[in-house]
Amino acid sequence: MARASGLLSTLLFHKPYGVLSQFTPEPGSRWGCLADHIPVPDVYAAGRLDADSEGLLLLTANGRLQQRLTDPAWGHWRRYWVQVEGIASPEQLAQLEQGLVIQGQRTLPARASCIAEPSLPPRDPPIRERKAIPTSWLAIELREGRNRQVRRMTAAVGLPTLRLLRVAIDLMDGEPQLSLEGLEPGQWRAVSPQEERRLQALLRRSPGRGGRAGGGKSGQGGGGG
Repeated sequence: MARASGLLSTLLFHKPYGVLSQFTPEPGSRWGCLADHIPVPDVYAAGRLDADSEGLLLLTANGRLQQRLTDPAWGHWRRYWVQVEGIASPEQLAQLEQGLVIQGQRTLPARASCIAEPSLPPRDPPIRERKAIPTSWLAIELREGRNRQVRRMTAAVGLPTLRLLRVAIDLMDGEPQLSLEGLEPGQWRAVSPQEERRLQALLRRSPGRGGRAGGGKSGQGGGGG
């Protein structure tokens, strides 16, 4: 894990289960917060993950970069690995990809596929599995971040989510996605000089034909998990 430094301005964090995407705990909550893991001042999450989700968070002290990564006009693809109850059929995958009406609003077209079980550390606490119902893994990519969107989408097609991780964020620059590679749950690192160069380049580009991030007044743009 990287050392804390006043010079750090942007970092990547593997958020474990049970941690809020904020630095202050909520009164009476059983969830932890980012301050339990990251001793770096004045950085904030660009997008969020729910406390019961895991995976990649980008945190930055650059307000323009934070806004850029969550602005609905850009529609950055975010990749999730999702353990679900049941085995997805081609029809269910097609529904996820074509879009679903969730809470009265249709989701944007997505990407969805079945994947082999990934090599991941066990979740603490373990997920609840029922012996009579098989489980499987999906890769789902979204360009929007509505509240608990992945869970609502899989439930809508009859595949309840058991475990959810965000594993990558696409900077839409033709280079490799930012990913969890090399980070165990609870670990963080500063972005590399090359990653910093790419992030700064985002601020000089004009909006493309992105998608609706769906953050709204709840401030959940760039989430989805």
